Amino acid sequence: RQQLSDRNLACHRLSSGLSYLLLVATAFYYALYEPERGAVPRNSFWQHLPSSFFSQSYIVTSAYWIFVFLLQLIYVWSLWSSSLVYRSAATTLGVHYVASNLLLLGFIHLWVRSHLWPAELFLVINFFNLSFAYFRHSNTPLAIHFGALAGPLAWNFTALYWVGAVALRATSLAARVTAHLSIWGWLTYGLFYLVAYKDFAIGLAVSVLAASTGLDQLSSKISDLQLQSVFAITVAGTLLLVSSAVALPGLLCREPFPRGQIVSEGRERAPLLTIKQEKI
Repeated sequence: RQQLSDRNLACHRLSSGLSYLLLVATAFYYALYEPERGAVPRNSFWQHLPSSFFSQSYIVTSAYWIFVFLLQLIYVWSLWSSSLVYRSAATTLGVHYVASNLLLLGFIHLWVRSHLWPAELFLVINFFNLSFAYFRHSNTPLAIHFGALAGPLAWNFTALYWVGAVALRATSLAARVTAHLSIWGWLTYGLFYLVAYKDFAIGLAVSVLAASTGLDQLSSKISDLQLQSVFAITVAGTLLLVSSAVALPGLLCREPFPRGQIVSEGRERAPLLTIKQEKI
């Protein structure tokens, strides 16, 4: 049994490390360069498609992913850690983490080659993959949680809107109204995790991505997109305030609300967000 466990751990180390390196290299390459020319339009990740109601600022979102990739180094390192807590947390997420990296890798290749609906399908599959991982393993240490779960999940959620809007290319009044209403779904999504799990990680992540969307729309001269920027920045500010209210007491080692006011006593799946992490 110990031999099998060692083999599984070695497999997690190899697959996680390789998928991480492959995704990072691909993401950075296509952020700067375009694929070889072909029958369909091909350009770099940020330059080849028109703005939509959910387009994101390449500066903010790029910085966001650099931060996530740095945190994922902690996840990969945790597979080699002497701490059983960190090593166990990393191995339980291993399959989902590798699957997410491979799905995002496929998404990037499809996106830069303008295969929009297949790219959207990859995002849908990964959204379910990461959501399933979250609901099963939401009590991992914070650095692992943000890098391997919350960060990718939040971006995957917002990217579903972004890619879907680009693929539809709808410009009718009904489409514009739907887009204006849909951005408030981001607020609902972030608040769900903040209220149900006290998860300020996802709250902050969605807040940053909403701000990224708002900044991109703000630079547009189209009035509908400028209105969308107001909604997106409002969502970002609201989530930032609520996330701070949830996070700061934990950072100060205080708990202003009894657990039952936000999460029921039986919901013991949220201990990571009290920031009482075991030492490595």
